[in-house]
Amino acid sequence: MRELDERFLRRALQLAERARGHTHPNPLVGAVLVREGRIVGEGYHPKAGEPHAEVFALRQAGPLAQGATAYVSLEPCNHFGRTPPCSLALLQAGVARVVVAARDTHPLAQGGLERLRAAGVAVEAGLLEREAREQNEVFFHAHKAGRPFVLLKSALTLDGKVAALSGDARWVSSEESRRVAQAYRQGLPAVMVGVGTVLRDDPWLTVREPDFRPFPLMLEPPPLRDPVKVVLDTEARTPPHARLFQPGPRGEPARVYVLVGQGAPGERLRALEAAGARVVELPREGGRVSLEGALAFLLEEGLDGVLLEGGPRLAGAFWQRGWVDKLALFLAPKLLGEGRGLMEGFAPERMAEAKGLRLARKEWIGEDLWLEAYPEG
Repeated sequence: MRELDERFLRRALQLAERARGHTHPNPLVGAVLVREGRIVGEGYHPKAGEPHAEVFALRQAGPLAQGATAYVSLEPCNHFGRTPPCSLALLQAGVARVVVAARDTHPLAQGGLERLRAAGVAVEAGLLEREAREQNEVFFHAHKAGRPFVLLKSALTLDGKVAALSGDARWVSSEESRRVAQAYRQGLPAVMVGVGTVLRDDPWLTVREPDFRPFPLMLEPPPLRDPVKVVLDTEARTPPHARLFQPGPRGEPARVYVLVGQGAPGERLRALEAAGARVVELPREGGRVSLEGALAFLLEEGLDGVLLEGGPRLAGAFWQRGWVDKLALFLAPKLLGEGRGLMEGFAPERMAEAKGLRLARKEWIGEDLWLEAYPEG
């Protein structure tokens, strides 16, 4: 029984990946209905505001849902939000058993398993929980920490440099590594840079031909979409003609938030708005846009995860505050000598003050070494 449960639950996790990048601030969820050892219904949550995974699976199964086992990657919700409770839908369909990978941590959605169990449905939870929690690490983190999940992505030479002293960084890593980096943009709702990166590199910040290896449960690529582009720009120096305002590779309009400091020049703000930016004035902290204010604003907007692609100063500011939750690093077989390191703006005097990392991935990608790591403590 456990082998079959794991097989069908893994299928639910794989279905959830079909919506990678489209469900924020909702989690990725997949569901499979099985009766007499045969799949009779499948579904996944495609987008916030649309029906949940269980509903699609129940629609496909129809009357065959009666007496079936439901395999769901995340606990069925138990509240009336944009859609009715999935726990109630499963009960009304006559499902006899429910197997979930992970419990829901959202306080409004919790209680689905208790409702099912009280109605006589056999309930099991915890199988493939690690995989389910990793799949939705952004969602779980945002509700626990009360701020967006921050993933710092960077390419480095073997002597730890991300750019030459001039700021030139094209290209540190290989094309293969850059394609994997594109997948991180698909997986998170927002990508953030500082205005210095915009002025120096004029980046597009779009998703183009990603390699989805960061998401091992994915069997087929989801529909591609560009993240919201967030620029921290205290004095509103972003050029209105910058590339990031241009339509994406699939023709979709760019969504650009320029977060400026209070009191930034009004004529610059108007020019950015005319270019299509959403300009948001935030408090200043140490002469710059408040990072805490920026994260709070993004979470209010439903952007529960941020891909940090700015330069060393921005990376250092987030790291020093303990607001980097994961790192994705690509180490290229190059030596630069003097140059700019991964982080700037702070300088511990002793090695004992260095923060440890827990490696979660160590993989060769072409000639580069690809690492994923989480800060310890």
